[in-house]
This record gives sequence, C-alpha cells and structure tokens, in this order.
Amino acid sequence: MTAQLIDWMTAAWGILQGNHRFMVWNTFLAVVPLALSFWLFHKPRSQWLRWGVFLILGATFLPTAHRVLRTGIFLLQRISADYLIWILILTLILMSSEIWQLRRSQNSPTGSRSLLWWVGFVAFIAFLPNAPYVLTDVIHLINDIRAGYSVWIITLALIPQYLIFMIVGFQSYVLSLIYLSWYMERCGLRRWTGLAELVIHGLTAVGIYLGRFQRFNSWDIVTDPDILVRSVMNDLIGRRPFLVMIVTFVVITVLYWLFKQLTLALMHRNSQPKSAWGPVAPGESPATDSEA
Repeated sequence: MTAQLIDWMTAAWGILQGNHRFMVWNTFLAVVPLALSFWLFHKPRSQWLRWGVFLILGATFLPTAHRVLRTGIFLLQRISADYLIWILILTLILMSSEIWQLRRSQNSPTGSRSLLWWVGFVAFIAFLPNAPYVLTDVIHLINDIRAGYSVWIITLALIPQYLIFMIVGFQSYVLSLIYLSWYMERCGLRRWTGLAELVIHGLTAVGIYLGRFQRFNSWDIVTDPDILVRSVMNDLIGRRPFLVMIVTFVVITVLYWLFKQLTLALMHRNSQPKSAWGPVAPGESPATDSEA
C-alpha cells in the first residue's frame, strides 16, 4: 500500500510538473489585463486583492522571464520601417485626441486621459482575451484523463490544478470588466456598459479562436497586422470558424454573468460600510451592522 501511494504521488508530481510550463505562461498573460485595469479604471481598496494579483503576476513572470525577453526581441526584429510609420501616425492621432479630450474634460470627475493611458487601454484590450482563453486549455485535461492515470490522481491532482488555473484566469477577466464598467459609470456612460461588455465578449471570442486555432498572439496586432486582418476576414465568412466564435461568445457571456453576480454579491457582502473591493453599486445602500 505504501509503495503504491508513493507511485501515485510520484506520478501526480510528474503530471503537475508537465502542466507547469503552459499554465504559468497562460496565467501570466491572463493576469496582465487585470493589473492594467488597476491603473486604467479602478484601484481596489482591498490590499489583499492588489498584493495577490501582483504576487501572481511576479510569480508567473519569473519562470517565464526568458520567454518574455525572447518575445520582446522578436517584436523589435519584426517591426519594420512601415510599421514604425503607422505607429507614428497612430501616436499623432492619439496626441490630437488627447488635446481634444483635455479641452472637453476640464471639469470631468475622471480627469483627462493621457497618451500613456490610451496606450495602456489598447494593451488592455489586446491582452484581455488571454484571461478567458484559459478555459480552452480543458483540452489538455481531456488528454491527461485519456492517458490512463489512476482515478485518484485525476481527482486529487489533475482536476484541482486545472480548476484553480481556470478560475484564476476567468476571474481576472470578470474583475477587469467590472472595473471597466465602474469607470464608464464615473464617466457618465452607465447606459453603455452592457453594450460595451457584449462587444468585448465578441472581440474576446474572436481572439480566443485566433489564439487556439490560428495560433496568433496578442502582439501580432503590431508585428503581423496585415496577416491578422486577412485571417479574421477569412474566418468570419467561414461557416465552421464563425460557428466556433458564436459558441465561444455564448459560453463567455453566460459564464461572465454568473461570475459577475457572484463577485458583486461578495463585494456587497464585504461592504463595511463600503466594499473593500470597490464602490457600492449605484442604487444600493451600504451594508450596516443591522443588516442580515
């Protein structure tokens, strides 16, 4: 019995180590948009949340630092003079937009949005699909189950590992959009938050398809925009790719709604008198000691 237990533990450890590489990298990419949302939209009052996110970000960055460095060098090598010209034009457009926005938002409660803010927002949108993308890694779980491991290894090692991995990734997506919606409300755009979420779900579904099936990355928006655009246009008119995107959109929308309701309920429950995670939703009164 002891020998069998040791064999199970050894096999389980080997499986966990085997999944470690892609899970660490995908978790890092999933948490990046949440960290950006702290800067762009809302800084949570909960120190546990802030430190937890940056701890995960740092813990997943260190093992993949060499990969991040290689990716950065690759980006510099792929960006040609033509792309630099387009980036310069985009920068000029953003600067003009910044000046125009500054004149409009002198009395705005959110202040003016700088060029750096817009760059961060573009990075946020580009990296956001990486958060729910972790759900597609269920294919690795299916392959591990088919490998014929013991039911104990699958139940006590594989499934908990994948559950934690997927919950962390998708919850990053949920919190990022919640903070975005709060930011839009402060900007007086509350009636557009639902539409913005649906649009982002649609873009995310397209991004997940391109990442899982076409193997594009977030930085291909800069390095290979022409190839990326052609691929998107070809896939949108294809029956199978379009169907996959629709199914992905539905799954993301339903799961997001469920996770959002649970998250907001926990935020409201922790309100003493204001939520440690963020502001109380409009129309809701803060929790008091007399409330159940």
